[in-house]
Amino acid sequence: MTDRTWTYDGYQPADEALRESLCTLGNGYVAVRGALPECVADGVHYPGTYVAGCYDRLTSAVAGHQVENEDMVNLPDWLPLRFRAAGGRWLTPDTAGVLAHHMSLCLDSGLLDRRTRYGLGQGRVLEIRQLRIAHMADPHLLVLRTEFTALNFHADLQVEAALDGTVTNGNVARYRALDGRHLTHAHTGDHAEDTVWLRCRTRTSDIRVGMASRLTCGRPVSVQHEPSRAVQSTTLPLTPGVTAIVTKTVAVHTSRDPAITDPLWAAADRVSRAPAFEELLETHLTAWDQLWRRSEIDIPGEAGDILRLHQFHVLQTLSPHTADLDVGVPARGLHGEAYRGHVFWDELFVLPYLSLHLPEVSRALLRYRHRRLERACAAAREAGRRGALYPWQSGSDGREETQRLHLNPRSGRWLPDRSRLQYHVGSAIAYNVWDYCEASGDTEFLHTKGAEMLLQIARFWGDAAVWDEDLGRHRIRGVMGPDEYHDAYPDAAQAGLDDNAYTNVTAAWVLVRALEVLGSLPEPRRRELVERTGLDGGELEQWEDVSRTLYIPFHDGVISQFEGYGDLAELDWGGYYKRYDDIRRLDRVLEAEGDSVNRYKASKQADVLMLGYLFSPAELCALFDRLGYRLDDRTWSRTVDYYLGRTSHGSTLSGLVHGWVLARARRAEAWTFCQEALRGDIADLQGGTTGEGIHLGAMAGTLDLVQRGLTGLRARDGALWLDPVPLPELSSYGFTVRYRGHWGVRVRLERGVLEVAVPASEQPPVHIRLAGRSVDVQPGETCRLVLPE
Repeated sequence: MTDRTWTYDGYQPADEALRESLCTLGNGYVAVRGALPECVADGVHYPGTYVAGCYDRLTSAVAGHQVENEDMVNLPDWLPLRFRAAGGRWLTPDTAGVLAHHMSLCLDSGLLDRRTRYGLGQGRVLEIRQLRIAHMADPHLLVLRTEFTALNFHADLQVEAALDGTVTNGNVARYRALDGRHLTHAHTGDHAEDTVWLRCRTRTSDIRVGMASRLTCGRPVSVQHEPSRAVQSTTLPLTPGVTAIVTKTVAVHTSRDPAITDPLWAAADRVSRAPAFEELLETHLTAWDQLWRRSEIDIPGEAGDILRLHQFHVLQTLSPHTADLDVGVPARGLHGEAYRGHVFWDELFVLPYLSLHLPEVSRALLRYRHRRLERACAAAREAGRRGALYPWQSGSDGREETQRLHLNPRSGRWLPDRSRLQYHVGSAIAYNVWDYCEASGDTEFLHTKGAEMLLQIARFWGDAAVWDEDLGRHRIRGVMGPDEYHDAYPDAAQAGLDDNAYTNVTAAWVLVRALEVLGSLPEPRRRELVERTGLDGGELEQWEDVSRTLYIPFHDGVISQFEGYGDLAELDWGGYYKRYDDIRRLDRVLEAEGDSVNRYKASKQADVLMLGYLFSPAELCALFDRLGYRLDDRTWSRTVDYYLGRTSHGSTLSGLVHGWVLARARRAEAWTFCQEALRGDIADLQGGTTGEGIHLGAMAGTLDLVQRGLTGLRARDGALWLDPVPLPELSSYGFTVRYRGHWGVRVRLERGVLEVAVPASEQPPVHIRLAGRSVDVQPGETCRLVLPE
């Protein structure tokens, strides 16, 4: 089968940042942006190499304040390889004539194939082809193979390869005023005739980094050591039509890696044992083939092409190698430095997809959260609460990494950042624990680490809820919801909002799940947990009470985003659309005008409607019923319409959630939002942000949209529940999932028929629930179900 590719033709400097992000290669451990090896970091190009979980903390002066930030570190650049005709200028697409330029990201094989023709004057043409891999079988290896062909001239070609430890963090323009020099104590040396090394460490986290580079070209190689750089040089005699090949094989290790003593020794040893390019390529292709088989998807047309690209980036960011690491879900992948590589709630859009394909990776990502449970409990105590308060932004050790100030590029002003009030991140973690255990059947995790997280998150919500005598209900005050526009009431001196509906409903859900899990634990384990945490019957009664009495505000017959939302002013949407080309970041627009979005009924992204993303219609109605509210179809439909007209979609997640919700509420309009979610990164709809890193949650979410959203697939109570809502634009497609020990369960939706095929195995049958029907599909059998009209 032909390798499916994502291609770019021609050289456009303005597009390089976007292309570099979307042409990033990774393997779950390390990733490298798709920058051209002959180019250095400047206003056009930005080579970046990132190892998962490698952070460093620095302090900078900002607007008269000392501000501390922890960043994912741009590690030494392993990529540099430049070239020139003897005596000529070093060739780059910015300094030489580019006759042709073609970049192909080969999705099936995990290769970046670059082809360029440089015009050297006097009719001379030099053709370059480069194949780049981040090895999927050996995650510590990176390989760059370069083929030079002089089409119509003789010449000596000078080639220079380097390991460069002078790099800084500079991918994000608005961060460049901050200290970005994370690497120190860089030293270089030789390991063998064809191998050089570089070692350094991060400035405050003291992570030691070792890189070793082997240059193979069949010609003598000379070495020069510059400050923080190891340079290898060779000269290739070029003959017309004859290709000369240079292969650069690099190994990278850090002191965070398991089973090593010295990262430099490990890197040098690994690169010395690495086989030739052809053998490396073969094992790399085999690893990718196996990975694709675990996550097959068959979707026709342009949507299928984009989803394949999204799937590629998800799988190379969170690969099977991730299961061996202590890392979370980086919101912008390992593709750039936006959000400083931090871990947000975006995992809520990623883990439900992964749990049905790579459950061992989901478990590892949840273990990242569990290892930081103690820190979350300490944060709750500091806030005067019991339980666990997880940070809105997490990095190396689980402390709150959200910046105190953020820059509005429109006004140039540094403003308070209050997003740390999004305590609902804890509910997202609890949801992922529960969803993973339902999909995998991993009762061991549920009874141990999962139960510990659920209990402490529930304990926080139970303690945060305060009784209001006038309402006769519990309330949760001083928070922010998923809509980051609103962080306070108009002109209020204190930050935070009361009774965000999404926060309160999900808090009630967490309390219910925690009570269920505690009730299902084996008695000895339950006793251990109670003894360790000091739980008592009174606290459990409080959880039961709060889960039934949390206040959900309404206004004008719709669910209020928060108490008082209905009292805010209406925005002149038409006027702002006329005055500005793009108001996705309406908060920045209004602040630059001296106004505040806190005054208006205007949302950045889905907030209330997130409830329709997380829960099926039946689940959501049951939650509201438990809380003593009636949520019928008409109320939900009015709520959808209300917020649809008051949302600017300033997040890549917004189109995804709206498409998901509208597929069941207003099907005719759903595809418009699905397309926006699909195009979010490839078209850079958020105005230049993709060059700073992809939006991993949105990419994984689009995959989950076709996997769970449109099929209604839910793993619940030991069964796969299905409730399809085929869209006219996407009514026939298929995919495989891994469910409770069944590898490769195939689900196909086509022309009103749902087909489920279970591969042969010794596992018990798969229980299917669809529209009141119950079917057991035995291993080796296929079930075809006609969908209701």
